[in-house]
Amino acid sequence: MFGEMMKMMGKLKETQQKVDETRKRLETVLIDEMTTDGKLKVTLTANRTLKSIDISDALLQDKEQLEDYLIITLNKAIEKATKINETELASVAKEGMPDIPGMDLFK
Repeated sequence: MFGEMMKMMGKLKETQQKVDETRKRLETVLIDEMTTDGKLKVTLTANRTLKSIDISDALLQDKEQLEDYLIITLNKAIEKATKINETELASVAKEGMPDIPGMDLFK
């Protein structure tokens, strides 16, 4: 029984390392989101870190429109980044979880 517990602990440690490696890799995965008219483009990492904002000069003339575009475009980019992040991390966690009866957390 103690051997099985040590094996599970080792598996959990290995899974945590894989999760950390996945988080590091997700920092290099870039998500671009742009308005339909191309006046605003944002780039985030899959870890939801903002990398760049590109604003058309024409959009700089209308503060209210710029604010609206930023909110809409950033929210879309964050949503995409979150989906990628959660999918990748859940996959790694599920793969590394030991088989414990009654603990089907990632079904």
